[in-house]
Amino acid sequence: MTVPEPSAAGRTPGSRAAWPGTDAPLGATWDGSGTNFAIFSESAEAVDLVLFDERGAELATHPLVERTDLVWHGYIANVGPGQRYGFRVHGRYAPHEGLRHNAAKLLLDPYARAIAGRFRHGRSLFGYRLGSDDMRISGVDSAPAMPRCVVVDQSFPWGDDRRPNTPWSDTIIYELHVKGFTKRHPDIPDTLRGTYAGLAHPSAIEHLTRVGVTAVELMPVHHLFDSAQLVERDLVNYWGYDSIGYFAPEGRYSSSGTNGEQVREFKAMVRALHAAGLEVILDVVYNHTGEGNHMGPTLSFRGIDNAAYYRLNDEDPRFYFDVTGTGNSLNVRNPHTLQLIMDSLRYWVIEMHVDGFRFDLASALARQFYDVDRLSAFFDIIHQDPVLSRVKLVAEPWDVGAGGYQVGNFPVRWAEWNGAFRDTVRNFWRGSTGIRDLAYRLTGSSDLYQGDGRQPSASVNFVTAHDGFTLTDLVSYDQKHNLANGENNQDGSDDNRSWNCGVEGDTDDPAIIELRARQRRNLIATVLLSEGCPMLLGGDEIGRTQHGNNNAYCQDNELSWIDWEHLDEPMLAFVARIVALRRSDPVLRRRNFFSGQAVHGSGRKDIAWFLPSGREVGDQEWFDEGQRSLGMILNGDEIPDRDPRGRRIRGGTLMVLLHAGKDQVGWIIPSGWGELWSVYADTSERDVTPSTRHHHPGEEITVAGRSLVALLRV
Repeated sequence: MTVPEPSAAGRTPGSRAAWPGTDAPLGATWDGSGTNFAIFSESAEAVDLVLFDERGAELATHPLVERTDLVWHGYIANVGPGQRYGFRVHGRYAPHEGLRHNAAKLLLDPYARAIAGRFRHGRSLFGYRLGSDDMRISGVDSAPAMPRCVVVDQSFPWGDDRRPNTPWSDTIIYELHVKGFTKRHPDIPDTLRGTYAGLAHPSAIEHLTRVGVTAVELMPVHHLFDSAQLVERDLVNYWGYDSIGYFAPEGRYSSSGTNGEQVREFKAMVRALHAAGLEVILDVVYNHTGEGNHMGPTLSFRGIDNAAYYRLNDEDPRFYFDVTGTGNSLNVRNPHTLQLIMDSLRYWVIEMHVDGFRFDLASALARQFYDVDRLSAFFDIIHQDPVLSRVKLVAEPWDVGAGGYQVGNFPVRWAEWNGAFRDTVRNFWRGSTGIRDLAYRLTGSSDLYQGDGRQPSASVNFVTAHDGFTLTDLVSYDQKHNLANGENNQDGSDDNRSWNCGVEGDTDDPAIIELRARQRRNLIATVLLSEGCPMLLGGDEIGRTQHGNNNAYCQDNELSWIDWEHLDEPMLAFVARIVALRRSDPVLRRRNFFSGQAVHGSGRKDIAWFLPSGREVGDQEWFDEGQRSLGMILNGDEIPDRDPRGRRIRGGTLMVLLHAGKDQVGWIIPSGWGELWSVYADTSERDVTPSTRHHHPGEEITVAGRSLVALLRV
């Protein structure tokens, strides 16, 4: 069905065409005298640039009459930073052909560097007549309900800003939400809480450096869209996984304004974090946008060139190919969409100085055809790019489509959120699995990564992330408690596997409280004492709880914000101590996998596994699902890594005893690895103090039920 444009969407009488300008770069580019505007659309028949004042009133409409290689462009003199604008794209509205142009809809520039204002939900945002199907075009002007794009001055006093360039093997990631991390922090001024400037505040940075992490991974900061379904329930898209502007930092996290000020504030935050030695990794969502499925609003991409930006159903292009669970998937098969992603990534590295990216549902980006293809154009281009090939690249290696679970299958130069690590470590400490898979996870998951030529750091090791229970809630709840989300507790994953230590939720029982605290220490210590790249969920180190909500994506309130008034100081001290061990001992930061063979010159293997009896693990124990104890010795006599000058690296030799059984065991210190061992950490002890406990080979050390003990060879 083809529907003509409504007459109300015609050009404003007296509109004046822009000067020709140039087709590159895309977006709005100020040169000191005026601004060049360029926008891609293959299917458009005409494009208008609309300028607005700060009150939202329309100033002028400028038809972009020049078109070069599918890019519409024009130059407007005397237009500069702070100018607000949008586009109207003329063309056919024919959903069954994949065309959804509607010039009644003001559209955001996909390349906008800043976006001011918020969406006002209602019928005007939709390209079709709300209340019917999507086949009848709407003539309602959406401009009053739309935010505006903003022309930006990209200059910034970076000074001597330098990227930390932390090696992957030394990296410790801390996942946080820009607003949630600082919103309740008592030492940060009220006006800065919940903002980029708040994260740059010395009090925020002091905590990060005290923990000892080397990188912050920011949950999405691209400008986002709150769906009508959330707004109707007085909720918002707090997590931000519905991007609508891949170049624009989200304005709601700006303390200084949204007329371009958010760009400078973001840069200042990066500069401050770099000065403290902290890298900045962005969680990016290039797999879908906030426009949803065929019944969603027309905000940008859909109205500019629907078939180019989105993967459509081959049999009926009215509908969208969706492997993200959000209603749409970006069409990375189209070279212009791929260019958008690459230009966005390069922009954040070159102009905003970020150090890497974590790709949400990354398998969706690898679907060049239908199946996940790790040799797709997306990977080829990134690997050949002189900018992006040098930053950190982390994949969430799954999507919701068939064959989308791809843990271990991404190419070299990519690290992955290791879901197998999370599941194995959780199952071990809840007492529901044996030790064979645990040994793989403790040593960098060689079964997943070694055969592909990758290093242990390809495994991003974690037990909690934003999506799911916090660490405190993981050991306190069997059932999710998501009623506040307004979905009848049907959202979020189910986890009914006896983590609550005998009591669900809050309790006054000191024994249960201590057991939960011990399990928290067990889980986080296992992450930090494993080969690979550890990742901590922000707030886990101080006991953050969401009271059983394991899908707080829409909770922009105290349920999600970190509570700094009631932090768990003993837990914080414990985490900082284990992080300090990791950062000081190269044996925990190996760049190569263990071989199980003797180390040159010492006669000892580079790694050894043993049982409480002191003997090595045998085949029977490896395959015994009832085995609950595993000892590990990491030999630091001579690590097969070299420093930048080519010298061999030596580290300490570390023994880790992991015991998931309920009752204590007597563990014999094995012979042949050293004459004296000192206890560095014991998760059965609440307070962290320098240990005076020393043990000789053949002596028995008591390991409490459900606890981990780490010892260093003296």
